Amino acid sequence: MGYKTKIQLIKRAKSEQWYVNFPAAVAQAIEFEQGEVVEWLIDDHQNIVLQRSDEAVASLKKKLKMKK
Repeated sequence: MGYKTKIQLIKRAKSEQWYVNFPAAVAQAIEFEQGEVVEWLIDDHQNIVLQRSDEAVASLKKKLKMKK
């Protein structure tokens, strides 16, 4: 199932900022942490990849093992 999201642009006198908001269901499924830093990789003009750090993935795996 996909989730449609609008891209937002805020223009200021000397800069502009682009925002992509994740629907809560997507953020929860990915198990984002508040303040987590991720990296965007451009695959092509149709796909981008959101990549977590190795530390974030290791932390998530530990957390999942503890739940079992």
